[in-house]
Amino acid sequence: MALLMVSALVLTFLIAPVHGEGFLAGQSRHAASLRSEDLQAAVVSVLGHGSDQNRSAITQALQPIWQAMPKNRYDNIEWRQLRYLTHRYFMQTKSFMIRGLEPMHEVSESNRGSAKILSQNAPALAETLLHGHRAEYGFSLEDATSLTAALEQLTFDSETELLEKVYRHERFMSSEYLSRNELQRLVRAYVIFWMLGEDESSASVLAKNASLTEELLPNWKLIESMAHGTVQGMEYSRQRSPKLGDARVAWKDQYTFKDAHEVVGNIAQNFASFWENQCQQIKTDLIKLDKTGTGRVRLADFYGANLDGEWRFGESEAYLRELGALDESSSWRGKQVVIPNYLQGASNCIVSRPNYLVCCINECEDILGEVEAAAGAPVAELTAIMALIANMSGYDDIPVKLDTSQRAQLTRIAETHGGMVPLHGRLFAQWLHYVFPRECPFPHKIGASTASTPTEFGENYVASKEEVTKHAKDAKSVQQPVTGELGEGEDVQWMSQWSEEEELLTDYSKHLRAPWELPFGLRGLAAGFGGAGAVFVAMLWASGTIALPTKSGDFQGFDQYSKSHFV
Repeated sequence: MALLMVSALVLTFLIAPVHGEGFLAGQSRHAASLRSEDLQAAVVSVLGHGSDQNRSAITQALQPIWQAMPKNRYDNIEWRQLRYLTHRYFMQTKSFMIRGLEPMHEVSESNRGSAKILSQNAPALAETLLHGHRAEYGFSLEDATSLTAALEQLTFDSETELLEKVYRHERFMSSEYLSRNELQRLVRAYVIFWMLGEDESSASVLAKNASLTEELLPNWKLIESMAHGTVQGMEYSRQRSPKLGDARVAWKDQYTFKDAHEVVGNIAQNFASFWENQCQQIKTDLIKLDKTGTGRVRLADFYGANLDGEWRFGESEAYLRELGALDESSSWRGKQVVIPNYLQGASNCIVSRPNYLVCCINECEDILGEVEAAAGAPVAELTAIMALIANMSGYDDIPVKLDTSQRAQLTRIAETHGGMVPLHGRLFAQWLHYVFPRECPFPHKIGASTASTPTEFGENYVASKEEVTKHAKDAKSVQQPVTGELGEGEDVQWMSQWSEEEELLTDYSKHLRAPWELPFGLRGLAAGFGGAGAVFVAMLWASGTIALPTKSGDFQGFDQYSKSHFV
């Protein structure tokens, strides 16, 4: 009798939602479609109808990451995932860190983490994205493409105000035609103002003094040459493929405000690629100080290099900690600067604008992208990841060799998640850091670091002479291990920064263990209720009422996930 009562209760839960879901499914899809139309309308207000070719290129760039993301029941992604997707697009294509989309920001109901430029320049689009029923239906790939295209256009348009200011500084009218020499002068001044950001008084002085600019701005001659080359590139492009109105540029040597805007926009879009040689030089200098190949430089050696004339390594200990570039976990090695975190830190972002930073290229993007392309799914099997990584080589062209501790940690990650590895979890990002310690940044827990620029941090961003001298003396008093080798006892400490706390972008439960892979005990429970019972047990699992074991005979309920949460 008890069994019949439970069976009836189960069928009540099962049968009633089945008809309702079937009835409501069409309405839900229709509502989701209407929400998408609302978003597209808001985007059109920013873009006009835009370029289909540009949207196609954006979709193509987003596709591999999109394919590897968990989807909701409408085959869409959630807001946190959309932020992540958009952030990675801009880092991959332009090395832009869009302010407001920084991955270290904690997203909550009170702070949704929208791009700053959206709230200021496209409030209708921001409202459509962050409010209403979008939280339920999520965002499609088309939505992601539209948002990305809108952000690209907004960042391009945002330079208009600065360009107008530089026009006035150079005593030009924005309505007049400029000669080629005048345009070159204007662009030179613009790049100075663009790079110096909020320090407009210094920019004004340098724009009027070529010799002082060359003295104070690193590699200025190269930057100036690149700016002039961008003007020439626009001329060449218009001569080869002229459009209506281009004749005055190609033959009359006349340039409008719109032409100047196009030039400075192209400089912004391509500056990171141009500057990457300088980023690689910083990395090379740090690697020389990395005696053990762990992607870490003792803080003492870091400051020692500064004392020996390396002007770049002068950030204060407090600022390095704020950036997430300081590893303080090793009792053996002491405080260390983490190379990829330092390179990706805001202090090395060469340009700081109100809406974005132009940073060093994140070399880990290619590595993660290769894993995503191979998996084509939100999760991957342990053996598949190991096989893929084993066939990779680092940026020094040396094949990757997974040591015992690295294999053990990846196995532990898989065990934590029911035998699979979520590709966008903090633990996997942490593992990639230890496999590629000089390319992949160490992923701190959300909120533990910031992207504060030196100006935002304050005048104490630079280490004092006393601080540098003190640490440099420490460097000379400690015997260093042979280059490429860990010192005695260090082999057990090089992963001392590892933490077990997982952070996921969204709910991965349906990807970590399929309902038909229920453990024996639950299969028996399902069999007792027949086919309806199997569905019911699967529903309990999917809702989190019961948890699946990571291995046979290991049923731990919720305890297994006590250190895992969504970000």
